[in-house]
Amino acid sequence: MGSFDFVTLFFLVAAVVIFLQLRSVLGRRTGSERPPFDPYSKRESAAEADSADRGKVVTLPRRDGTEEDESPYASIDSFAAPGTPLNEQLRAVAKADPSFTPKEFVGGARMAYEMIVVAFADGDRKALKNLLSREVYEGFDAAISERENKGEVVRSSFVGIEKADIVSAEVKDSEANVTLRIVSQLISATYDKAGALVEGDADTVAEVNDLWTFARDTRSRDPNWKLIATESEG
Repeated sequence: MGSFDFVTLFFLVAAVVIFLQLRSVLGRRTGSERPPFDPYSKRESAAEADSADRGKVVTLPRRDGTEEDESPYASIDSFAAPGTPLNEQLRAVAKADPSFTPKEFVGGARMAYEMIVVAFADGDRKALKNLLSREVYEGFDAAISERENKGEVVRSSFVGIEKADIVSAEVKDSEANVTLRIVSQLISATYDKAGALVEGDADTVAEVNDLWTFARDTRSRDPNWKLIATESEG
């Protein structure tokens, strides 16, 4: 029993010594500690990094629930002069869809324009269905079917887009509509089943002027816009 008490006492003394050594170290600052965690500043830093990456102005709530002083319409004001009808129209779209920025929209519309023009020439209904509203798809599908019934073949080459400008925008209920004037260059020739040229010119670059309107339901989780109307300006 005496031996047991001695061993127990030894461990108790060792524990006290270790505790005192730790206590003398704990609480000291070495200069390499991380600053205290602040959930608000962390969220703001992440948002600022995201804003720099995506070129957007992100409006964050203050701790008391009010908004930051930065304008949520900064990207619109840099695209269309404040006070102009277009600026007001784009602000209405951004109010319904806070993720909307004109510059990014135009970039996406340019890509969609090329995809649609190429898919129509190739008769690619599957690609068109994902990019067009039901009404516009039906019109494109009818034109492709007519071409197929005649045995005609379109050979085209998309040269590029010279200009793409937003000319108007509006919000109808929850649907945002944005119309662009697009000036593109295209080489296109249509041949009949005998191989004779019936339309276009395979050796000439033609300038095409279009008004295209894209729409998106701002209540939908689907971020994609679809073409809902086309008009040729000659």
